[in-house]
Amino acid sequence: MVLEFSQVTILAIIQGLTEFLPISSSAHLILPSLLFGWTDQGLTFDVAVHFGTLLAVVSYFWLDIRRLSLAWLKNISGKPGDEDSKLAWLLILSTLPAGMAGFMLNDLIENSARSIPIIASTSLVFAVLLYWSDRRGLKIRELSELNWQHALAIGFAQVLALIPGTSRSGITMTAAILCHLNREAAARFSFLMAVPIIFFSGLMRSLEFTSAEGQVLQLPTLFYATVLSALVALGCVHYFLQLIDKIGFTPFVIYRIMLGLVLLTLYLFS
Repeated sequence: MVLEFSQVTILAIIQGLTEFLPISSSAHLILPSLLFGWTDQGLTFDVAVHFGTLLAVVSYFWLDIRRLSLAWLKNISGKPGDEDSKLAWLLILSTLPAGMAGFMLNDLIENSARSIPIIASTSLVFAVLLYWSDRRGLKIRELSELNWQHALAIGFAQVLALIPGTSRSGITMTAAILCHLNREAAARFSFLMAVPIIFFSGLMRSLEFTSAEGQVLQLPTLFYATVLSALVALGCVHYFLQLIDKIGFTPFVIYRIMLGLVLLTLYLFS
């Protein structure tokens, strides 16, 4: 498979921009095929850009991940728990629902739910839900005040992200805000939840290589796509956390509604 340089660049940037912003990566990745008639980029490319976004979030939160991991290891070895070990357990708990659902339902969703009407509809519906939660949530809690009920609720919300167009970060932030976390805490918890989800999603896709044909891309192309998506995602995570308390979620809601309407228009009149 041969991808044009412009195609690789645009798709890698889209993946980096949309993986962590609450605007749905699948809704954006379907746009180039509608606008430019591009064919599917292939499994190896998908894995490469997902690995890039994983590198970005791990790099940005490396000190947090290291601290939480050490606290968790100390806790399971018999030492008393602290706030870090508690947060580590809550992250594990919040990951389980989507992990199990993804393992069982991935093929069904990939084959039946990845259509333009569904992606456009979920983009619209969950944009409105994000707006409603941002208005209703008290936004008074810090991550240290999160409990297992909150973590489980956010984890079950993440299951909805298996439906294309939902936005994993968008739905987990929505649930976190409804649990009254402040915006920055909601975003941090969502981004930390992304680490195991992106890792295991990439692993599952990698295992599909054995049955995939025509999916081989040149190594420089994969390296370029990985690095570009990582750099873009890193910038997104940084500036999102810097600005979210100031600007709120309304700009992303408006953008998602416009995107959903554009997708529906292109679908109906193409």
